[in-house]
Amino acid sequence: MAGNGLVSRSLSRMRQLMSGRSAQQVEPTERDLERIRSQLHECAEGRGGEISTRQRAARLAEAYLRLDDSGRQAILRMIALEFGPDPARIEAAHRAYQAAVDTPAQWDAEAQLRAAMRSSRLRILTQFNAIPQGVKFLVDLRADLLRFVADDPLLKPLDRELEARLSAWFDVGFLELQRITWTSPAALLEKLVKYEAVHEIRSWDDLKNRLDSDRRCYAFFHPRMPLEPLIFVQVALLEELADDVQRLLDIEAPLADASKATTAIFYSISATQTGLRGVSFGNFLLKRVVEDLQRDFPRLDTFATLSPIPGLLRWVQRNPQELAEAFTAADWKRFAAVGVEGPDSPLFAELLEGRSDWSSEPRLAQALREPLLRVAARYLLDAKRDGKPVDAVARFHLGNGARVERLNWLADTSSKGFAQSWGLMVNYLYDPDRIETNLEAFASEGRVDASATVKRQAKR
Repeated sequence: MAGNGLVSRSLSRMRQLMSGRSAQQVEPTERDLERIRSQLHECAEGRGGEISTRQRAARLAEAYLRLDDSGRQAILRMIALEFGPDPARIEAAHRAYQAAVDTPAQWDAEAQLRAAMRSSRLRILTQFNAIPQGVKFLVDLRADLLRFVADDPLLKPLDRELEARLSAWFDVGFLELQRITWTSPAALLEKLVKYEAVHEIRSWDDLKNRLDSDRRCYAFFHPRMPLEPLIFVQVALLEELADDVQRLLDIEAPLADASKATTAIFYSISATQTGLRGVSFGNFLLKRVVEDLQRDFPRLDTFATLSPIPGLLRWVQRNPQELAEAFTAADWKRFAAVGVEGPDSPLFAELLEGRSDWSSEPRLAQALREPLLRVAARYLLDAKRDGKPVDAVARFHLGNGARVERLNWLADTSSKGFAQSWGLMVNYLYDPDRIETNLEAFASEGRVDASATVKRQAKR
């Protein structure tokens, strides 16, 4: 019973630290690090029974959470460098395996080789699973790793090992799809506001509007993180393809009749856990949501997004010739009519800076419409890195079998919208008859499917 009491106290302290109710983070002393090193060796060796294992894991998590960044990085380096597989043991097991090939001993030798390659790092990480909130602790620990690894490449083996372990623990088969409504727990609604990454939720009225009868919001959850949505999608039920996010987010707009909806618009998809970067389940979320919507609304026959183009302006800033080349002789005539004489005009500096001054002048905005749509089309269809689209949102949807359906002019006139894409947004269409073909073409050739209109806009 005393052991259980110690575990409970350790877990209680760890919960407080994870919820932010903690003292100021501190830099560890050499003595602190030696104590933690000793505890890590106990973890790696699997000493003690279940109670001592849980208590040790909780104590280690508590110690880690109390430390500042320098202390956390020191512990992660310790795990990465001191608890890897033994090279001599791997070499011996590999020689034994080579000698046993094509003999009855081959399979035993193979098992011994696998065991030799298994690092103590994995044993340490796995022990956190024994404690409540241990999975969330590991997700947050990997978020720390991702912050440190760019400047400390020696952490990469630990990051790869933890990513692989999280990919197994967060396999889509373990995840639960839930609809989030206005009557969901307040703590969960607060998380929705906190994690929204595409269109900021500005008030409770704004949130309520996004959860009304003509909207849907779905999220994936892990059983060990029941109030932590891993990724969520917001959906508007409409009778046509959406081309203006301001109208979608207008809290004064009248409710649409969801029973008449023919089109589901995914207008915000937010991954919430930095530590799960590289663990893919967004595509499964959309497939599950489509199935759920089709069951509830049989009239739905169009599934599309209204998506930002977050990398457009950065790409143009790196490749300014793309902006200049998008203007035709006819465009220059229109610009001359509104007082813009050539690419040296201050207007082009404004465009490269992502400013919105021009949008308040109707004739100037109209003159800019076709050239900027051309730039966006070329960016989405032609800008590649390693054979895949540069734009992260495009990479996600095209990699899930969507096609670039339509570009939308001044669809997001927020300061963020102008700063990332001159207010342009894009519809990605999920056509059930083309998804598999698009998936295969994108995966094997990097080919981007697009509507005839977008293809025409992208022509040089």
